[in-house]
Amino acid sequence: MASTSKLVLGSSSFPHPTPSSLSITTGSIATKALWHKNRKLQSLEHNWNHSYKFIHGGSKPRNSFVKATSEPSHTQTIWNSTKDIMHTLQKFSGSYYLITVIMSISSTSVLAVENLSDISPKFFIGLFKFIIPIMFMHWYTVGINQLVDIEIDKINKPYRPLVSGKISYKTGVIISISCLFMSFGLGWITKSKPLIWCLVMYFVAMTGYSINLPLLRWKKFTIPTLLSTVPPMLIANNIAPFLHMKTYVLEKTTMFPRPRSIVFTIVVMSFYYLVIMLFKDIPDIEGDTAAGLQNLSIRLGPNRVFWLCVLLLEMGYGIAIIMGATSSFLWSKIFTVIAHGIMALIFWYRANSVDLKSKDAFQSFYMFIFKLLCVENILILLVR
Repeated sequence: MASTSKLVLGSSSFPHPTPSSLSITTGSIATKALWHKNRKLQSLEHNWNHSYKFIHGGSKPRNSFVKATSEPSHTQTIWNSTKDIMHTLQKFSGSYYLITVIMSISSTSVLAVENLSDISPKFFIGLFKFIIPIMFMHWYTVGINQLVDIEIDKINKPYRPLVSGKISYKTGVIISISCLFMSFGLGWITKSKPLIWCLVMYFVAMTGYSINLPLLRWKKFTIPTLLSTVPPMLIANNIAPFLHMKTYVLEKTTMFPRPRSIVFTIVVMSFYYLVIMLFKDIPDIEGDTAAGLQNLSIRLGPNRVFWLCVLLLEMGYGIAIIMGATSSFLWSKIFTVIAHGIMALIFWYRANSVDLKSKDAFQSFYMFIFKLLCVENILILLVR
């Protein structure tokens, strides 16, 4: 009993925490937590401001980051600012055309497949090796064109990042040159001859199209414009990826196992690219005229060029129907003829509903042509 009492007394000898000691301990933990939080906010502020200043050429954000983070919605503010930067880069890179480029490369690459066994990880890796350098080259060509055409875009496309000031001229140069080096660097690492020659040709053609130097600036006149854009687009989007997949990735000796599919692709896509290059100048007549360009839209007028483009693409659909009707595969014949017949009717109906006095209507119809091009990239897989 004595030992038990001693044990109880011993246990009661430990001091109990007082309210003051609890408050000191809690205060220390709270201080440390607040210090860590402030450090995180400072790090976020530094990273966000660094990205913002790079895109906007050193200008300060409209609202202070610290002020935003002191409010309950600081996470939403960071997210909105990030979306603004991504949206700016999207406008600078022209993503609508890039989507059709990726679809064209992918669908044409599938035409190189002879057996289902060819669809393997090696195929997708090879496709990835071609698409990435082409994407960087595309960003270079779009960037260099915007850098040269700032004065024209002030009239035609004031919403573009360089004109609106969301991207500084210096930043635009850095982005464009970096994309060029990335494109050639990745192409050289790949060691694919079709890819390397495609990059060289595309670089020369599109630089000559944009740069304002003696014997260059081919966009001034219609024929040089078409010669410097349509063949490079056809090679980069259709011919080169087919040869890349056939010779470099799949290592096949039979170059054209289905010549009808390749010929169909080259012929029909040529009409699409021709129409796109002619049509793109229609909404931009005001700025192009001020810059002294002499494209077909300025010479003939927007209405005539509009209907010329409509007739050219309808002609392309007619050739597609004829080629489909001569196919030896019944299922391919039926599908190709019906699908292109429907597309021709939809395109004609859409063309007749365009307000030829509205610049926005022209631009909307231009985007509609790109949607048709996406559909065509799927249809060529069924041509036999």
